[in-house]
Formats: sequence, C-alpha cells, structure tokens
Amino acid sequence: MTVDAPRDVGLPAHGIETTGTTYWNLSTASLYEEAVRRGEGIIAESGPLVCRTVPHTGRSPNDKFVIREPSSERHVWWGSVNRPLGADRFDALHAEMVQSLANKDLFVQDCHAGADPAHRLPVRIITERAWHSLFARTMFLEQPAGTPATGHRPEFTVIDSPSMKADPDRHGTNSETFILLNFARRLVIIGGTAYAGEIKKSIFTVMNYLLPLADVMPMHCSANVGAAGDTALFFGLSGTGKTTLSSDPERRLIGDDEHGWSDAGIFNFEGGCYAKMIRLSAAAEPQIYATSRRFGTVLENVVIDPVSRRMDLDDDTVTENTRGAYPLSFIDGSLPSGRAGHPENIVMLTADAFGVMPPIARLTAPAATYHFLSGYTAKVAGTERGVTEPKATFSACFGAPFMVHHPTVYARLLGERIATHGARVWLVNTGWSGGPYGVGSRMAIGTTRALLSAALSGELDDVATERDPVFNVDVPLSCPGVPAEALRPRATWADPSAYDAQARKLAGMFADNFRAFEADAAVETRQAGPRA
Repeated sequence: MTVDAPRDVGLPAHGIETTGTTYWNLSTASLYEEAVRRGEGIIAESGPLVCRTVPHTGRSPNDKFVIREPSSERHVWWGSVNRPLGADRFDALHAEMVQSLANKDLFVQDCHAGADPAHRLPVRIITERAWHSLFARTMFLEQPAGTPATGHRPEFTVIDSPSMKADPDRHGTNSETFILLNFARRLVIIGGTAYAGEIKKSIFTVMNYLLPLADVMPMHCSANVGAAGDTALFFGLSGTGKTTLSSDPERRLIGDDEHGWSDAGIFNFEGGCYAKMIRLSAAAEPQIYATSRRFGTVLENVVIDPVSRRMDLDDDTVTENTRGAYPLSFIDGSLPSGRAGHPENIVMLTADAFGVMPPIARLTAPAATYHFLSGYTAKVAGTERGVTEPKATFSACFGAPFMVHHPTVYARLLGERIATHGARVWLVNTGWSGGPYGVGSRMAIGTTRALLSAALSGELDDVATERDPVFNVDVPLSCPGVPAEALRPRATWADPSAYDAQARKLAGMFADNFRAFEADAAVETRQAGPRA
C-alpha cells in the first residue's frame, strides 16, 4: 500500500525526499510478498520467513554512540557503554543517509512501545528492507494494517539503512557500522548492519532513558503471571533463559524481554518476542518451538534447505545466535493486555561459566541490590560479534549495553519497589554444574523449572536454608523433585578443592567489579556480596 502522507507527518518531516515508493503500515502478508519479491528472504516449509544478516549476526555494541548535547548529557552514563559523539558528526551522517535514500523504495511502520497508555511511546520505524519493516511490526505494538500517517505523531523515529556505510575518518565512528541515538532530535539512525535486533534494542535504550525521568523503572527482563494473579520477573542477559523460563504453560506470559514497573504495576514494552532458536527442543521448549513453524514468524540466520525448505534448528553454521521474532499471541495463554500487578517474585538469572554458584538462592534486599548492580553471567556464543564461547562477564542491571543513566539510578528504582511491595528475590544459576564450562554440564531445564516452580508457588518459603560461605546467599536445603546434592554445587564436583579455588576466584572477580559502585552503595549492600 502506497500512501502520500502530508509533509508535516510524512517522510519529509524526517528530512527524507524519495522518488521511490513508500509503503506505509503494510500487513504481515504484504510484507512477506515484498520481502520474497525483493530477494530478502525465503519462506520455509511450514510458513516462517527466513532471512540472513551476515556478516552481522549479532549486535555491534562498539558501534553504538549517544549524541552529546545539552538537553541529555547530564543524565547519561558516559563511557564504554554510552560512547559520546558530537552533534555535528550526527548531522553530517544523517544528511548523507537521507541523500542515499532519495531514490529508494522505503517501508514505514507506525507503532508504539509500552503497553501502559500512561507511559506509551509512539514510534516510527523507517526501513529500506521489507523484512525489517515486518520485524518492527512484529516486535512493537502495531497499528492496524493500512493506518494512514495522519493519525500518528511519533515521539521517536528510527531510520534503518543497511546499505548505508559510515566513513570512520569523517564521521567519527569505529567502523562502517553505526547505531546513533540523538535524544534532542528524537531520532535513531542505523546503518551498515542488517541485524534486526539493533532496531529493537535502540527503542529499548530510548525507553531506558525516558522512563526513569518519569520515576518509572525500565527493565531488561521477561515477565509472567500465575493463575492466582502472582506476577514474576526474570532478569538476565541473552542466553540465560529469560524467554525459555518465562514461557511456562502453567503461567501466562506478559513478555519475554523488556518491561516497565510503574506505580500501577508491570507493563510490556513490546508486542512480540525475540527468542534464540539454536537447538530448540520440542520437548523442553514446546511453545517457543511451535512458533518456529508458523506463518508470521521471522527467522534470522536459521539454516534451511533451498529445495525442500526444511529448517535445521541444530545447525550453527551461520551463527549460534539464530533468532526468531514472533507475535506474543503465538504463545498459548499469553496476556493480551501486556500488563499485570506488582511482582511477588523477582528472579535474577545467571549462566555461571565457572560452575560454582548454587542453582537457586534467596536474596535479602541488600543482596538483591548487590547482584542487580553486578549483573554477573556468561556471554553466550554468538550473542555479540567475536564471542564464540561462554565468557564470564559483569553487566550492570543485567543489561548494561542498554542502560543510559548510571546503574545506581536503576538500582535505586528497583530497591524502592522491592521495599514497597515486598517482593521475594531469587538468584538462579542456569549455567554449569559439576565443573566449569568444558568440564561440567549445563543445568537441565527440567531442574531449573522445578526450582522456579517451588520458589514461585511459595514451597521454598518455609524450607530450611544455609548461608553459602563464599557467595553469601541463602541456599535451600531441599526442593521437591530436585536431589539435595544438586543444591550444593561443591558436592557436584569430583574435586572439592578445585571447586574451592574456582569459587574464590569468582568471588574475587565480584569484588573487583563492585569497586565501581562502592562509593554510591550502602554499607549493607557492600557487605552482601561474595566473600573472597
């Protein structure tokens, strides 16, 4: 569908004049047709659209910049996460991008981020590829197909052009790839990469900037709600199990990745899910597995036979970071409103590559703040360029790459809400047991689900605990359906002295990392961490 929108709300409002065709708010079926016609992807046997993003098969965090300008610079946590770039550099690159689009067909999706009307952000996603427009329509809160531009006033716009390359010498970027956020101009420009996740995470970063200014906490977490109306949050980086563990047939899914916590409760930012597809199991992850076989799902870098069109989800030839974007409604029992009450349980997920952390532990309020600021996990192969195997890392707030304010701003918001609403907080290790990566084995999903079920249902509330002497957390001594020895990681190692050495090593890493927050942390928070 081609729409000639008025200049004040159409593409000229964003500086774009094109002699090509503009496709405005196309439906899923129409975008399928355009993507296939343009050779952007192929349809797999059971209906999903499969696209390639090589050479970029993950985010490019070193290519993301925040424009330094007066209206926002005092709020930004400047450094390796939020690299500054001058407004003049942005203006030059934006002008060249607009010029490069002057004779191209473009696709526009007018959407929203935020299921709570009180905190909803109207956004516009302008792309040169049809499948990126489909990705945006899938991931954000869509408007009806064919909605004219006249009824939408975007408060933030993303322009995505994979064919546009930056010149590092002239533009001040690190490479030809760029993701630039300009809060003054309410504009994000992305170029040099076809990885669709950059579009999604750019808007998440925008929400992470805007919401704390309104005293709302933005969170890199999944969320679900039980039959009794009990809400649970699952913090964690990619690969720790947020999507898998929150897609529970016994509970209703609110969302799998990005949420806000306001005075009214929890709300999803998105209308879709963005799950890892590599080695999905129909037995262990039935709901997510089913989405990989549906029309309307967009698959990135999944290997497919060009003749039979059959997919191989176990094939990591292209990347470990194969991805699927699908509407939230594809998950049976998902919550259409995207909203729920204040959480009764908060789960912090970590994939411990050292194999020394307990599979589950109860955290005190100070310990919750400590571990939230620490954000320990392991980067999983393929999530970012250059990461080929799990690597121990600390990512503040379980999502430092997307945090604009200083981490203590988000920690304060979380601490206030835990105190006000009395949420129980759990630290859950979905990583390794019986030894480090390469020696031990990854925690079985069934074991983790059993532990979470007991925690969320209250079965662990009255179970006796013991304080882990190194990690300083309260570990349950028993759990239905889980062998007692599995709850004590030291007992799973063949050589206890080797465990002790690894545990002390990791505790020291926690201490070294937390020095960045010591000056702003309360005494009880500093004392709640591991003891080297």
